[in-house]
Amino acid sequence: MCKGHVIRADISETDAYGRNVARCYLEDGRDLSEEMVKQGLAIDWPKFSGGRYASHEVTDVRKKLWLADARQKGRMHVWEEYEARQKNRAESLD
Repeated sequence: MCKGHVIRADISETDAYGRNVARCYLEDGRDLSEEMVKQGLAIDWPKFSGGRYASHEVTDVRKKLWLADARQKGRMHVWEEYEARQKNRAESLD
């Protein structure tokens, strides 16, 4: 979505860790955060967005991103427990 494009960042504040908080826009004017939330690549963070993107969140995205984070950090037991629950649900529907 961004590769090879110029992105405009409008910095609005600095967070408690000294990082810039900004709204970023694609060349055609679309809000990059909104596009990422719509695609399930990000979640709304009301502390900085004021809840602007909440209505665009993909169903169960928070759970999915949490599971992906657990997997990347080597907490495979979390992932395995989730898969076992999914398997049990599927078997109970059969």
